[in-house]
Amino acid sequence: MSLEIEGKVVKILPEQTGEGKNGKWVKQDFVIETSDQYPKKVCFSTWGEKATDVKTLGIGENVVVSFNAESREYQNKWYTDLRAWRIAKNSQSKSPVNETIPPLTEDDIPPEENDDLPF
Repeated sequence: MSLEIEGKVVKILPEQTGEGKNGKWVKQDFVIETSDQYPKKVCFSTWGEKATDVKTLGIGENVVVSFNAESREYQNKWYTDLRAWRIAKNSQSKSPVNETIPPLTEDDIPPEENDDLPF
């Protein structure tokens, strides 16, 4: 199952490392907040090479996260993992450019029309 969500980065958690039967592993978690009417905070995990992508993010930066949701059972308890596989900086989230509007000149103002209509 592949899903996508957009939000603002609100927290980058410390990197976790370890060694398993397949060798060394790296995990990086981060939290985004949606911009819905009722904003929600969502924590995502990245593993391996994708963990380095999180290091390029800044707090307050708008991103679009593509992820897979997966749940697993351990001792009659269920754990859900949201594993991000793509993190794209949202290009539409850039702050608007402050353009100054030039003052009107006489050439910009249309001439008054002289109608002889009574209304």
